[in-house]
Amino acid sequence: MSVRFCQGRTRAARRIQAWWRGLLVRRALLHAALRAWTIQRWWRQTLQQRLHRRRREALVSYAIRERAVVKLQSLVRMWRVHWRYCQVLNAIYVIRGHWQSHHCQTCALLRGHCVVTATHLQFHIEITNP
Repeated sequence: MSVRFCQGRTRAARRIQAWWRGLLVRRALLHAALRAWTIQRWWRQTLQQRLHRRRREALVSYAIRERAVVKLQSLVRMWRVHWRYCQVLNAIYVIRGHWQSHHCQTCALLRGHCVVTATHLQFHIEITNP
């Protein structure tokens, strides 16, 4: 074998090796890029899930707070109506007690009418003669 033939074969072998290494480098780069893309995609999904979880927790917390406020308002309103009703009832008892102790018990009759609405308590007393 001549020196020239060996140099040609060596040159050809080097070209093939360079092509193969380039292919391997490109393949390694492609694999690294694919891994990076996969990690980025996973991270974006994780961030989106965290954001969704935080929003849901905020919404649930808001709903619980609103429900508690409405319940408290309802209890306060109910207590105020009950307190006002008790006041009117006590006033009726006082008026009736005074009227019954009046010396002319057969002269007149007491008639009462009560209307309870969401905001007002109306009471009307009539004294009628038979």
